[in-house]
Amino acid sequence: MRTDRLGRLRSRMEEQGTDLVVLPPGEDFLYLTGRLPLRDERACFLMISMDRALLLVPRLQVGELAQLGLPLFPYADPEGPTRAVREATRTLGRVRTVAVADDLRADHLLLLQDLLPDARFTLASSLLAPLRMRKDPDEVEALRRSAAAADAGVLAAIRACRPGVSEREVAEAAGEAMRRAGAEEVLFTLVASGPNSAFPHHRSSDRALQPGELVLLDLGGRMGGYCSDITRMAFLGPPPENCREVQRIVEEAVQAALETIRPGVPAAEVDRAARRVITEVGYGDRFVHRTGHGLGLSPHEPPSVTEANPIPLEEGMVFTVEPGIYLPDAFGVRLEEAVVVRPHGPEILSRLPREGFEIPA
Repeated sequence: MRTDRLGRLRSRMEEQGTDLVVLPPGEDFLYLTGRLPLRDERACFLMISMDRALLLVPRLQVGELAQLGLPLFPYADPEGPTRAVREATRTLGRVRTVAVADDLRADHLLLLQDLLPDARFTLASSLLAPLRMRKDPDEVEALRRSAAAADAGVLAAIRACRPGVSEREVAEAAGEAMRRAGAEEVLFTLVASGPNSAFPHHRSSDRALQPGELVLLDLGGRMGGYCSDITRMAFLGPPPENCREVQRIVEEAVQAALETIRPGVPAAEVDRAARRVITEVGYGDRFVHRTGHGLGLSPHEPPSVTEANPIPLEEGMVFTVEPGIYLPDAFGVRLEEAVVVRPHGPEILSRLPREGFEIPA
């Protein structure tokens, strides 16, 4: 167990009057224990009260999770988890408020509600998100290494871009390079060429790249448990003039957002700074998503960098800055950096330029 993090969690539990936190295998479990067991349909919970921590485990995971040194409440597949959950909760004393992971399976939540009928249930993110938002130096270093692997993926994707090659082939080259650079998992390799780049969440397809068009590359992976996320643009030969102009506008929006970032500034101001640049030149309705999202053990986590989020930035927060302009049936441009909030501004994790890579067609 990470006793320092467990102590901070219990302080927040006391502040909010929470008696029990229930977490299945996932990022919160990893954050507190340093381990990430396989997650399937079987109930497997880390259960934390103000004075105890224990594990409900399927028998097949006992050997693995015993290494955490916590009391175990195992159960066999034929009997199911009900008895073990009942015994575990009895050891925890009176439970009035239970905070469960936001992604807890519905059947597991219903089981807990059946066995704790008098308890009030809330979401554990209200406790853990504020802790996870502010990264310690080891976490930032892991994010930095993960970003370097994503940089390698971008460079490999650019080398793979040429007329006639499919988006999917470029995506495969990017993913292979990220794994060679140390990524344990490739989370996404979004390659969007020509008109497909106008869809922010396009999925790489068999469309062949064409001369004179742009290619949007959005890559993310996981290394040492921590995620990367980067977007860059490539051009197959000289692009149409309006492509370069839109790229210039998006770059100005990125710069405006970066210049806003420092401790104490509301997250909303970062979004407004980027959005103002794009709106003033008439593309406001083509910037269809938030400016960014938190990055850490999860590829998307708090803070959300949106004009509706008043939370003040704190040193050590890590999030993306990724404004975009999307023109249906034509093209889209997005540029993305992952940044760490430092006392006097942002630290950018990627080492790649943003101006767009022109590839001979």
